[in-house]
This record gives sequence, structure tokens and C-alpha cells, in this order.
Amino acid sequence: MIKKVVEMLELKETFRKEVKSLKDYILLVTVDAKSYQKASIDLVKSLVNDGKVPGVYVNLNKPYEILQRSFASSGIDTRLIIFIDAASRTEVKKVENCLYIGSPEKLSDMSVAMDQAVKSLPTEEKFLIFDSLNTLAIFNKQSTVARFVHFLTGKMREWKVKGVVITLEKETEQPLLDELTQFADARIDIGGED
Repeated sequence: MIKKVVEMLELKETFRKEVKSLKDYILLVTVDAKSYQKASIDLVKSLVNDGKVPGVYVNLNKPYEILQRSFASSGIDTRLIIFIDAASRTEVKKVENCLYIGSPEKLSDMSVAMDQAVKSLPTEEKFLIFDSLNTLAIFNKQSTVARFVHFLTGKMREWKVKGVVITLEKETEQPLLDELTQFADARIDIGGED
């Protein structure tokens, strides 16, 4: 338990140190499976709660309702977040702060939703978190994912957002990690060896 608290404090400090001088950036966060959920919550907290920055959270792993409850119970003001849900596969009701995509395979739909969501945020400072690259790689060919990552990082720069791409390190192909690392301004590795 103490080790986990220390890791999360290190994450916050590393996050702040890596990006403190940057107005907008692209950050690659590689996480081990045990640290994944806590790390994603802490990243959102660092952006939303510390700076009151609104943003977009693209989620390929958990349905919006579960993610929204998890964030809210962790003290995150979810009114500042537009969710893009590519995990829910069923017909869902319309929700004010969520765009449903239906599948991580629908890259064009996801691109349009991200563009609309980012442009709808009323402030100059904003973020976009893409969670997660390894899930995208499960549903799409590696070459398609590589092209999408190139497109996504270009759009993040165009939108002038604080961009974060999360991935499980051991579940992501090394060439894909290397490619994203070259497009990122910084990389933070969380967890790993015990």
C-alpha cells in the first residue's frame, strides 16, 4: 500500500516536472496493468482539479457510465470533461457530455468526435487524453494504428491541447511505442518491476 502511494506521488511530481514549462504538449504514459486505473485517475485529477482545465477523455476500455462514476468518486469534476466512449457496444441514450462511438474500430468516427469535442471547449487551455493505445491495437492492424497515432499527434498539435496517450507497456508492440515516443514531448513510465 505504501509503495502504491509513493508511486502515485512520484507520478504527480514527474508529470508536473516533465510538462511544467510547456503550454501544450504530447505526453506518452506507459503503465503496468496494476497501476493502470489509478494512474489514469491521477492524470485526469492533475489536469482537471489542479488547473480547472476542461478536456476530452477518449476511452476505449470502459463504458462511460462506469468511468464517469469512477472519476466522480475520486473527486474529479466530470462537468469539465467531454467523454468519447468507444467501449459501449449497445445502443445508448443520449448524454450531454458523452459521444458514443460504439467500437475502437471506428477510427473515422473517433476522429470526427475528437475534433468536435475539442473545438466545443470554450477555453484556450484544454486537454485530450487517449486511453488506450494498446486497446486500439487489439481491434486494428498495427500499420493502421501507426497511421492513426501519427494523425492523432498531428491533430493534438493543431488543437494546441495538453495531449496524453496512455498505454499498457507490456501489451503494446515495441515498434509502435518507439514511433509514439518520437512524436511525444515526454514519456513517463509507471509501475513495472516490483
